[in-house]
Amino acid sequence: MNGLPEVTCVGTVVADPELRFIPSGDAVVNFTVASNSRRYDRETGQWVDGDTTFLRCSLWRQAAENVSESLTKGDRVIVTGQLKQRSYETQEGDKRTVFELAVAEVGPSLRWATAKISKADRKPSTQPGDAWTAQPARASDEPPF
Repeated sequence: MNGLPEVTCVGTVVADPELRFIPSGDAVVNFTVASNSRRYDRETGQWVDGDTTFLRCSLWRQAAENVSESLTKGDRVIVTGQLKQRSYETQEGDKRTVFELAVAEVGPSLRWATAKISKADRKPSTQPGDAWTAQPARASDEPPF
């Protein structure tokens, strides 16, 4: 472990995930999750939303393709991963710092929704650090090995 903080966030996907492929052929998906606090105001008898936190997320390889096929804008998700800080300079010369989540796991929140799981076949990955990689599902008449 490299010492970066592990965090879990529950929130809403704010736009359809953006899938792209780098020159090596590896897939990467980027998406943003919005999360905010909510409290009940007894004086007005209404729920009041707090400030919204937007967390940019990225995920690689087969999991990236799975996210791209599974999630859309408005989906409620649970994401966990390592929180990373990145600094950069804009074209105007302004310095910015952002926090991004290098996602380890992502899934739908089942608090207010249901989901149907479709398992993908797995085989050992050729990528360092990945124990397994998902593969397209077999036809039901194919042998499992």
